[in-house]
Amino acid sequence: MKTWEEIEAIRTKTYQEIELRKNTNADTREKHILICHGTGCTSSKSPEILQEFRKILEEKHIENVKVIMTGCFGLCAKGPIVIIRPEDVFYAMVKPEDVREIVETHIEQGQIVDRLLCQDVDGSKVKTLDELNFYKKQKRIVLKNCGMINPENIDEYLAFDGYRALEKVLREMSPEEVIAQMSASGLRGRGGAGFPTGKKWELTAQEQADQKYVVCNADEGDPGAFMDRSILEGDPHTVLEAMTIAGYAIGATKGYIYVRAEYPIAVHRLTIAIQQAREYGLLGENILGSNHSFDIEIRLGAGAFVCGEETALLESIEGRRGQPRVKPPFPAQKGLWGKPTLINNVETYANVTQIILKGAEWFSSIGTENSKGTKVFALGGNVQNIGLVEVPMGTTLREIVYDIGGGIPNGRAFKAAQTGGPSGGCIPKEHLDTPIDYESLKQIGSMMGSGGLIVMDDTKCMVNLAKFYIEFTVDESCGKCTPCRIGTKRMHEMLTKICEGKATLEELDELEALAINIAKTAICGLGQSAPNPVLSTLKYFREEYLEHIKYKQCSAGECKALTNIWIDPELCRGCGLCKRNCPVGAIEGEPANKHQIEKEKCIKCGTCIAKCPFHAISAKGGK
Repeated sequence: MKTWEEIEAIRTKTYQEIELRKNTNADTREKHILICHGTGCTSSKSPEILQEFRKILEEKHIENVKVIMTGCFGLCAKGPIVIIRPEDVFYAMVKPEDVREIVETHIEQGQIVDRLLCQDVDGSKVKTLDELNFYKKQKRIVLKNCGMINPENIDEYLAFDGYRALEKVLREMSPEEVIAQMSASGLRGRGGAGFPTGKKWELTAQEQADQKYVVCNADEGDPGAFMDRSILEGDPHTVLEAMTIAGYAIGATKGYIYVRAEYPIAVHRLTIAIQQAREYGLLGENILGSNHSFDIEIRLGAGAFVCGEETALLESIEGRRGQPRVKPPFPAQKGLWGKPTLINNVETYANVTQIILKGAEWFSSIGTENSKGTKVFALGGNVQNIGLVEVPMGTTLREIVYDIGGGIPNGRAFKAAQTGGPSGGCIPKEHLDTPIDYESLKQIGSMMGSGGLIVMDDTKCMVNLAKFYIEFTVDESCGKCTPCRIGTKRMHEMLTKICEGKATLEELDELEALAINIAKTAICGLGQSAPNPVLSTLKYFREEYLEHIKYKQCSAGECKALTNIWIDPELCRGCGLCKRNCPVGAIEGEPANKHQIEKEKCIKCGTCIAKCPFHAISAKGGK
């Protein structure tokens, strides 16, 4: 165990060593090579890149260069990412075989490797991170350390003001003052519902019990979402510090982080971070000589989406099947093992330390009147810059999609954006200028959710999309309540009939009525929000449902039963690639002559569309 004085000495020493990462004008001959080790870049061989850098630097006896693994930089579409500081040069899509050239050209000769510079969506080469349009409208609070520090080195976290908030709380603030600060900040839960964080802490603190718990919900299950995972991978200590502060505020001595086993890197770094915090006396008995004791354990989830619901999560931690409890009582009253329990998600906790250090007024100055601070989104789908985005609340959807995301690829038009995952709704183009905040999204039939944001272009069928999300919910339903267990299954059957051109207009009305009833009667948030994709697509894209039912067509070409694969004779060059790759021999034609598809044989798999180099083959609506 270390003292506060020893912690401060480590902080000062380490900051001097890594200051150049923040100060791009630093007058130093030393360089730091930062290499993203988030899940995306790791899967693209970033660990091999790091080892290759160290190998070549050692081989050339270069000693003034440090190679550091970091968390996610955010621009996942350009990974693996390598940034060299203090110049702040941004290399994108780096391969292990590129390393020697970077060392010999950039490190030894001081010349930038132009071919590896990140290319912006307009085609221009960008030298530094700050020059990229992707970052210009972002404001990093939650992601402040991601891409900046080594997440497996507690000293680097300390150097960037890590555990200063905990020190301030334990030395200068009462539990009541901490809660008051959280309430005044206006921070709302980032897990979906947006409940005021300070109020939740206050309600838990008011309960009298011999034992209380602090739980972190890291069971991130929305398709396409990776916000919480990236925070845990890039800055795990910020969550540990915030949970310890929460424990002090509500009178808890024990914490649990419930994280998916499918996040092995996050689990690994959390494990290291907890061990380091214990060794430094930042977790455990009488933290750094104070009267506050608090420790944290990890609990692994098995991938059940329903365990993202707070009471189902508690059931899972206790060793039972993950099923939601009837509320009330709420977890603040009777939670883990029947004791008062505070539950927040990863992103919510990641705001806490900055609120303590910079003040509630600072935080509440960011965002909108009722939605304070920033929001992290996992931006994906049909958008140029796929990645992790943090923007002030109130930023419009158009700004995220076009200014940050770089717009829709291949010259396609924006059709819709899905927020909130399976629990959210689809936002059409007429609402592109909607501010992204809790109230605005609710007004147009969507929701914030945990922060998945999937962009769709004009090739997407919204009926098929609704069917996809309902199928996901059917698979993930715990089965406890009839509306969710049976109702979602019936919705999926109705949507399948529509996609096959077998439904009637009466069945469309039945689908809508069923969706409304499920939302009103399901036990938990999963079932209550499950109909949202159906209700929002019916609201904004009803004409597509009518097209499928009345005209037996899918203009997007995604519903196989309602489409034909067609070869444009004007574009076909007779190369034969489609014929050679067709799995059922449904394509006829001689070399150098126009080819045709036999409708009776075609299984509409789309292989020929993917293989045609002349874009002569497409799916057309209509049987």
